[in-house]
Amino acid sequence: MKDFINKLYRNHSLIYKGLLFICTTFLIVYLFPKSGKFKYNFERGKPWQSENLQAPFDFAIKKTDAEITSEKKELVSNTPLYFNLDKAVRNNVEAAYDSQFKNTFSDSLSNQLSSNLYKVGKNIISELYKFGILNENYDFPDDRSISILDGRENIKDGFFSNLIKQDAVSPVIDKILSDNKYTAYKTDFVALFFDIIEPNLTFNKSFTDKVLEDEFAKIAYTRGSIAEQTLIVSKGEVVDDEKYQILKSLQSEYESQVWNKTNYIWVLFAYTLLVALALLMLLLFLRKYRVSVFENNTKVTFIFFNISLLIFITTLVVNYNSKYIYVVPICILPLVFKAFFDARLGLFAHVLTVLLLGFIVPNSYEYMFLQIIAGIVTILTVSELYKRANLFISVGQITLIYIIAYFAFFVIHEGSVKELNWETFIWFILCGLATLFVQPLIYAYEKLFGLVSDVSLLELSDTNSKLLKELSNKAPGTFHHSLNVANLAESSANEIGANAMLVRVGALYHDIGKMKNPTYFTENQSTGINPHDELSYKESARIIVDHVINGIEIARKNNLPDRVIDFIRTHHGTSVVYYFYAQEKKDFPDVDKVDFSYPGPKPFSKETAILMMCDSIEAASKSLKEPTSTKIEAFVENIINKQIEEGQFLNANITFKEIQSIKKVLKYKLANIYHLRIEYPE
Repeated sequence: MKDFINKLYRNHSLIYKGLLFICTTFLIVYLFPKSGKFKYNFERGKPWQSENLQAPFDFAIKKTDAEITSEKKELVSNTPLYFNLDKAVRNNVEAAYDSQFKNTFSDSLSNQLSSNLYKVGKNIISELYKFGILNENYDFPDDRSISILDGRENIKDGFFSNLIKQDAVSPVIDKILSDNKYTAYKTDFVALFFDIIEPNLTFNKSFTDKVLEDEFAKIAYTRGSIAEQTLIVSKGEVVDDEKYQILKSLQSEYESQVWNKTNYIWVLFAYTLLVALALLMLLLFLRKYRVSVFENNTKVTFIFFNISLLIFITTLVVNYNSKYIYVVPICILPLVFKAFFDARLGLFAHVLTVLLLGFIVPNSYEYMFLQIIAGIVTILTVSELYKRANLFISVGQITLIYIIAYFAFFVIHEGSVKELNWETFIWFILCGLATLFVQPLIYAYEKLFGLVSDVSLLELSDTNSKLLKELSNKAPGTFHHSLNVANLAESSANEIGANAMLVRVGALYHDIGKMKNPTYFTENQSTGINPHDELSYKESARIIVDHVINGIEIARKNNLPDRVIDFIRTHHGTSVVYYFYAQEKKDFPDVDKVDFSYPGPKPFSKETAILMMCDSIEAASKSLKEPTSTKIEAFVENIINKQIEEGQFLNANITFKEIQSIKKVLKYKLANIYHLRIEYPE
């Protein structure tokens, strides 16, 4: 049991990656659409590329969205509007008219005239309430049919134009008075009816909507059917509108049947295999080409998290409305991975993610082509992400590529630009603007996952930062030495294609441990007094060696990233404090070399190896007397060759060719520092 537990502990990193791999696979499969995948690709107006296709089973031909929409519009125009009638209103109006008529018209009128005017008023009421007066002005077409309800009983049918709007009462009064030649009494009638006329019709929206829903329910969403073994399309035949709709109907029926029948588990299993295969390729890529990333569980988790997050967001958008699919800023993925890792890893992960998204999005080939091209452009154009102008320029280029590629696909599909949907270009522009969110996202990821990007390195390289200011004040000689080493290391890194920004920052902070005992280091001894004169050689060596440990402690207190602390740990490797070791050996020949050695570890990357070389060269160069080109060449060769002999670079992925290039840079830089002239022959 103990051996089993020990074995688990030794392999806990691989076990974690296995669990992460399984969880991510199942999460992505869960997000996938619950349908099978039709095995044929086809486009309207293009030749059928596969063999002759016969119907595998009986299926109905679905109507197009345009046909369904047209039928619904027709039903809406033919379905009557229902209005509720309040019968009591007319009775009240007639009663009020009888009582108000005598008060309105003078008693001096003759009986005949008064009787005639009374009848005219009755005619006005009859005309107004023939169908009824609306309680508000509704916006419906005049030719829309209507039905008037008394309770649930339909008592009258007509058109919306038959109903009197409240602002149409006066024209009705005018017309009847004009027809009866009593226009002289218009003012009196208007004043009379203004006080007594009331609306008696109310639109019954709920009942109208219910009737409309019942009519919608009767719509047939299919037109005709295809029998099993019927030839649908022949190889090379152009897929016209009719055949396209038949093929879409077959695709829909096929995908529905595949997912809902007994082979549900098989389809799920197949999806799982494909997703697992894609993620396995990513892990194998990391294992073979990015070992440092593969061995870091936090970084592997970060990669899998970003892939899952993009698939999740894309799924949400597709489920809401697939026309917004291009708003999702997929190019953020290669941007983020390039910022924290490198371009090759960013592009590889981006391509795998887009391939997985092909299962989710409509028009998968077009989508994958656009996104892969955009990802390649992202990797090629985005450099020095910490420069804001570069990001804006790159986002503009990415957006332009999206628009050009989409335009080309549309012309290929449709054969013209007449029906080009310009709205899609807006989605591409929004996608570009969303891509700018990568800057705050990178900052958030740095805090959440403890990663370091070039943006953070740029901030750390500022010599006005608190820690470097403190180094400048407490150990000015060390600070000056660090600046010189940073310049040498940056030039060397540029020469061999290493991370120049990272090695510069590492050089600036590599000796911060000397702040604890600054006067014990020669570059800070300005008074001529050497405190080592009062110490034993072993004690002096211990103080010198401790500047590495002290530097790590100071760095952790100031929250420096681990990638920077690595430079502090490795810049002396396991080398020996040779001066004090040699002095001690004179008195004690059997002295233990370990007591005078740095704790290590040895440099384990190109950048840390570069720093070790540049640190040793810069520090030792102060001892050069009357330097010449010959002396400098021998000096650089001796120091770096000694480090190679001691095996200091065995753990670093640096080649002899790269070391030779670094030597050339250091010789050239030292020659410039000492202002050497050409040596003329005597």
